[in-house]
Amino acid sequence: MEIIISNANNQPIYEQIYIQIKTLIIAGKLQEGELLPSIRSLAKDLRISVITTKRAYDELEKDGYIYSAAGKGSYVAKKNTQILREANLKEIEEHIRTIFQLAQGCNLKTDDILDMVKIISEEE
Repeated sequence: MEIIISNANNQPIYEQIYIQIKTLIIAGKLQEGELLPSIRSLAKDLRISVITTKRAYDELEKDGYIYSAAGKGSYVAKKNTQILREANLKEIEEHIRTIFQLAQGCNLKTDDILDMVKIISEEE
């Protein structure tokens, strides 16, 4: 598992870890039941505080992406695809709202935005 921390990023380090592990889980690159690096090991590899790594793991566990077994470590939790889907839809909606706010400043209409989406989707 490769986690990249950027000091140039405005996000807190624990959040960068959280987002990257969450993305790996959602993408299926980390499988259900897979053992994650220990908090100490990941902190050492990333050259960051154990407290920062623990916070990221705590947030992932709180949100249901991982679970911890005392003395054994942290594992990827069973995916509840409906919850993951809802979380992704909520994030997409937030991005769409931001797009429309930016578009208003450029006097773009909804059709202009849809044209942009079509062009980008064809490129992908």
